[in-house]
Amino acid sequence: MGPLKTHLRNKFVAGVLAAIPVAVTFFILWYVDSKARSVLGITVPFLGIAVALGAIYVLGLFVTSLVGKFLIGITDWILGHVPGLRDLYRAWKQVALTDTQDGGFGIFGRVVLVPDEEGRGMVIGFTSGHALEGDPEACCVFIPASPNPTRGRLHFIPQSRCVRVDLAPQEAIKMIISGGNYVPRALGDATAGAAT
Repeated sequence: MGPLKTHLRNKFVAGVLAAIPVAVTFFILWYVDSKARSVLGITVPFLGIAVALGAIYVLGLFVTSLVGKFLIGITDWILGHVPGLRDLYRAWKQVALTDTQDGGFGIFGRVVLVPDEEGRGMVIGFTSGHALEGDPEACCVFIPASPNPTRGRLHFIPQSRCVRVDLAPQEAIKMIISGGNYVPRALGDATAGAAT
């Protein structure tokens, strides 16, 4: 492949990678704005986004209030006793809503490094930090695929082999989506510490 072809290909790929997050962000904003304005019957542009953000904030205030917690508890009990929905609800609750010891949520509560399958390197993973029931030495670690962190594999790994990384899960996901183009310093510090 000639230098011009390589240059054009590299610049095109870089442009696509730069355009995707911008395009997705604008699409989500447009979609939320148009849906909120159509539901509310307003015509002022971007007012739908402000209304949606306000509604999410008010919902957050409500669910953290005493009445909201009570209603969430009732909903939790009802969904936990409906055949068919019970298993689905519990699975999603474990993934998204279970508090970890550090205040994070579910399996994505903590970022860890674990040995790869060959034992020659480390891979990044997510864990709740909770031990397995019946085996206090092991925990579940989700090893995401790159660049799509919603796909991956679930491993049961001894907690002693998990190296905790002082990194927010959002930063780790950003690194995975970037395919390693963005690597936070905390990850480098953790790999250096794991090697010693």
